Formats: sequence, C-alpha cells, structure tokens
Amino acid sequence: MGAKKRKSETMKICILGLGVIGTTYGYAFQKAGHHVEHLVRAKKIATMPNQITVKLLDGRYNNKGEEKEDIYDIALAQPGSTYDFVIISVPSGNLKKAVEYITENRLSGSLLLFCNFWNERSEIDAMVGGYSYIIGFPTAGGHIYGSKLNCVLFDHIMLEQEQKTNIQNYDNLTKLLASADLKTEVPHDMVEWIWLHMAINAGVTSTAAKDGKMENPRQLALGLMEDSKALSAVVRTIRETVSVVAARGVDLKRYSNELLPYKLPAGIAGIAMKKMFSGNELTSRIMTLHSDISDILYGCSCVYDTAKERGLDLPLYYNKMDVIYKTLKT
Repeated sequence: MGAKKRKSETMKICILGLGVIGTTYGYAFQKAGHHVEHLVRAKKIATMPNQITVKLLDGRYNNKGEEKEDIYDIALAQPGSTYDFVIISVPSGNLKKAVEYITENRLSGSLLLFCNFWNERSEIDAMVGGYSYIIGFPTAGGHIYGSKLNCVLFDHIMLEQEQKTNIQNYDNLTKLLASADLKTEVPHDMVEWIWLHMAINAGVTSTAAKDGKMENPRQLALGLMEDSKALSAVVRTIRETVSVVAARGVDLKRYSNELLPYKLPAGIAGIAMKKMFSGNELTSRIMTLHSDISDILYGCSCVYDTAKERGLDLPLYYNKMDVIYKTLKT
C-alpha cells in the first residue's frame, strides 16, 4: 500500500544533525510535502551528501512492514531561520549542547525533543532555556553510513499531552504527524515514560551482554531474540530495573500497559517474547539495527548509578553490569 493522501498545510521543519532518527522522520515529513532542513556543523558540510539512499521497513500501513527504497534530498538550515518545529534527537544526554548550538545559530521554533532523559523535568527546563518545547519519543531506529540510511519506522510516536507542554502550536504538531500517517500515543507523563523505557532497555541490554562483550550489538540482539531462557532472564532483570523508576516517585500503576508483559511468570513471558520476535519483523529488525554502544550504555549506567545511590537491592542487574564494566576496562 502507498501513503495515504492528506491535505495539510506545508510546514517548515528543522532537524538537528544528520542522525538516524532525525533523518528518518525528516524523510517521512518531506514525503508528506513539508519543507525539511538540517542544521549541520560547518566542519561536516563539506563531506555531507546532497542525497541519502533510504532503505526502509515501513510499518505505517502494514503491521508486518513494507520494504521500501527511496531517495531523500537534504537541504541545509541557515542561521537565523524560523521553523514550525525544530527536532532534536541526540544520544547520551547531549541535550544541553544541542540547544546551545541551536541558540548559536539563532534558530526559532518549537522544539520537539526525541531524546532519552534520565533528568527531572526541572533539569530539562533549564537545559532548554527560553525555548518552547514538547517531549516526544520516536518509534524508529536504524543506522546511517555515509549516504545510506537503513531504518525501521513504526506507525506511531509517543507524545506529551498538551497540558504538560508550553508550546503554542500543539495542534500543528499533531497535524504534521498525521500528514505523515503517524499516530500519537499519549502516556500520563512523558518524562516518567522515558525513565521507564530506559529502565526496560537496561534490563534487556545487560542480559544480552551478560558476558560483558558489547562490540557486536547486532549479534547480541539476534542471540537474545532466539533464546527463550535468556528472554526469561530479561523479564526477571526488568522487574529489578523498573523498581529504580518507582524509587524516583513514579506510580507504576499508571504504566500498567507498558509493564504487563513483565508481570507474567518469567518462563511463560520468555516463550511469548521469543514468539513475538520471530513473528514481528518490525520489532526484531529495530533490535538489530541499533548499534551505538555509547548510547546503549548511557541508559544502563543511569539506572545502575541511581540504584546504587539509593541503596536498592538489584542483584541480577548489578551482577550483569559489574561484568560489563569489568570487561570494558580490560
């Protein structure tokens, strides 16, 4: 099936950098008829391609995903420009530097933050400064090498509810997403949801890399998804890591849907997860395409450090992370 045709006003979008998430959504918005530009550091412009070949597993129109190949044209943002939205997707807690770079280039527009946060909302407010912003979370992933993007795109994103934002163009954002056939899911609180997401990922990563070897994330993911016993261990570890989020004052009952798979008996959950991965190419492929080791470890370390600081008892998680840390040092 092709993209659904929607009548929508053309919006002007800026993407910070040329990373996987920003480029994937930039491509989707450009195909929907919007004007998309990338803010790229001067030292990278000389080697930056004018076009990117996109290999996409597109989950917007078919729950099994549709394989597509296309070309994405790259336009550069100019200092002093005004946008409807400026999208920031940066790894490993680099939000402050990202906003500083946008400020240096005198860009204006509502910020859409597609980042992992282990920060309190007040800390995010401080990093964002005077910009109006909204927190979302992408359901996409992949890797980009030179002029080739290999990515997965699901049919929705997570988005903060309007009452918890200070942007004045919330309706335009939902129209932008709808024009690209992206639905929105709105949790109780995006900051808390991201903490929970990071804690779950920490349980997954630490189990996949329990031997301490992280140099090949793709192979680790493949091995994990094919091993129901390892997936059962993931469930037991996630029960520990989400307790760190609860210790930060989050009422986990508000996120019962997200946590439901981990409430099943671990053995049954492991079998169910293995079956899910084998029958869901979208989910299994996104697991294998994420290869940024520093970004993966960032979330694991945030959960580990907070648990230690609060004196929490997480024997499974501590043991796995201690092996990973020891291996990284040798």
